[in-house]
Amino acid sequence: MKFRRQTKLLVEPPAVATGDIAFNLIVFFLVCASVEPEQGRAQVIPRAEKESRQQQTKHLEVDLTRTAVFLNGNPLTVAQFEKQIRGSLADKAREEDRIVGIKCKPDVPYAHWMNVSGAIEQAGGIVTLVREERVNVQ
Repeated sequence: MKFRRQTKLLVEPPAVATGDIAFNLIVFFLVCASVEPEQGRAQVIPRAEKESRQQQTKHLEVDLTRTAVFLNGNPLTVAQFEKQIRGSLADKAREEDRIVGIKCKPDVPYAHWMNVSGAIEQAGGIVTLVREERVNVQ
């Protein structure tokens, strides 16, 4: 006795369903990945100009470490720094004279950075980031 084999043809799903699924996935990921606005303060960074070394030394320099603030090499607390920076910038009328360069160590907490840069801006200073240049010795 021979059994007759019944062959069924495979049926493809309708192509419309894949478009609906893709649309729903896109909407799902857009809703789940809602972008939080960055918290912080907008800062105006002055444009770079070629200056002589003498002009650069006239600007105030702030060094930030994890726990300390140094203004032109003098260690200060944050409260002392706010008073000192106000006094230093009070008599500066020109924008070029109110530039304050900040050198920041990599381990400085964000809150500490915001407190110091906020004090500079409230005193009328213009915050500028100072990068250490690596010298290649051959």
